[in-house]
Amino acid sequence: MSVPDIDKLLGMEIYSSSSKGVGGSIKQSIEDFVVEEVLVDGSKASVNGAIPSRVLGSTLRKQQFLLCVLVKRNWDTFIAVKNIAKSLDIDQERIQFAGIKDAKAITAQHISIANITIEEAKKIEIKDIEVRPIGYIREQLSLFYLLGNKFTITIQNITEPETTITKHIKQTIQELETIGGVPNFFGHQRFGTTRPITHLVGKALIQGNFEDAAMLFLAKPSVHEHPASRQARQELAATKNFKQAQENFPKQLRFERLMLNHLAENPNDFIVAFQKLPVKLQALFVQAQSYLFNRFVSERVKHGLSLNNVVKGDFVVGIERSGLPLTAVAKVATAENLAEINIQIKDGRLRMALPIFGFKQKLSQGIMGQIENEVLMQEGVGMDNLHVNVLSRSAGRGGLRTVVTPVKDFKLQSVLPNQDGSGHEAKVGFMLLRGSYATVVLREIMKPSNLITAGF
Repeated sequence: MSVPDIDKLLGMEIYSSSSKGVGGSIKQSIEDFVVEEVLVDGSKASVNGAIPSRVLGSTLRKQQFLLCVLVKRNWDTFIAVKNIAKSLDIDQERIQFAGIKDAKAITAQHISIANITIEEAKKIEIKDIEVRPIGYIREQLSLFYLLGNKFTITIQNITEPETTITKHIKQTIQELETIGGVPNFFGHQRFGTTRPITHLVGKALIQGNFEDAAMLFLAKPSVHEHPASRQARQELAATKNFKQAQENFPKQLRFERLMLNHLAENPNDFIVAFQKLPVKLQALFVQAQSYLFNRFVSERVKHGLSLNNVVKGDFVVGIERSGLPLTAVAKVATAENLAEINIQIKDGRLRMALPIFGFKQKLSQGIMGQIENEVLMQEGVGMDNLHVNVLSRSAGRGGLRTVVTPVKDFKLQSVLPNQDGSGHEAKVGFMLLRGSYATVVLREIMKPSNLITAGF
């Protein structure tokens, strides 16, 4: 089954379900995409105003960090945090969050703010942002506390009849359940769809080509972005005049302007220019090894290998009671343990994993290792040109990522006629573990022919 060209650019070259997609589009309105964060203690950040007590052992007794629920509508996470810090007149680094949430959506997540009071947090007033204090905690929030995200998503503009929509969605989910979930691709938000360049920037960074990386980020245009942005990038690509670009770049290109402000005065200092970006955004660039991971998964399927049955040389990782994978503790399938490992995968005690390319992560062995080496050769990336990245705390170390991720508590909540009577809308709900992407589930359900018009 053919996948869209943009998916191929991002390394997602296969579907794991053969069912017919329902088509349609997502994110036609902010209300169509709702994300609610779930922590490891089971606490959920709710968009509806409910504030649970004792989240992560929080208390009303004053401690260093104040835990809050942040609800935002149509806000980028980084920019929302920046505005909250400005409202409180504090350094942005004092605000920490466990995970980045979608921008074009209604999202609820937890944040911790160092050295402020509940009363101060209640005074924050920003349009379409709400900060609800929960209580004080001893440690700041981090990825360690994040279990996953609950999604409630409405797919609009489906032209199929209600019975057909229901049939195809149920068939897709049944197929995914047979392999233990959905392929754990790094999703479209990691790279972008209107301008999918994050992995290209990351590849240049990995190779130590900092100027190339900067010019890709700043000056590579896309036919799908706003004409003013496209023109500003084209002019910068032609002139490399960073001072002029300061004037030309639209204000909404906030991160680009952070880099340009430095390059206008220091036109050859590309490393420090990248360091002007938020640390978590820097990490997204370094983690463009995610494109290579996507290709590893795709090539595994194209070579006829299973996503839930290991062969000799494959990595496997344990599973915590919560369902999260223990990627730091792995073993390799051998002729001696192969049968037992596959039994444990079937029982949900182990999960297959593939490498995220980095200087501290070995490739798989056996046939999968051969496939990975072929991909690296095709992409012109290898250990000999892998630079320890100076830009991010993640430093390009690499690691392991499970090949599939479970789709928990999936429910087709409703299939209703569109308000204008032109088709149907389907509302679905499900939960994914941290680091997994809702759009990867949606691409299996919808199988869109054009990702841009489908809202990805």
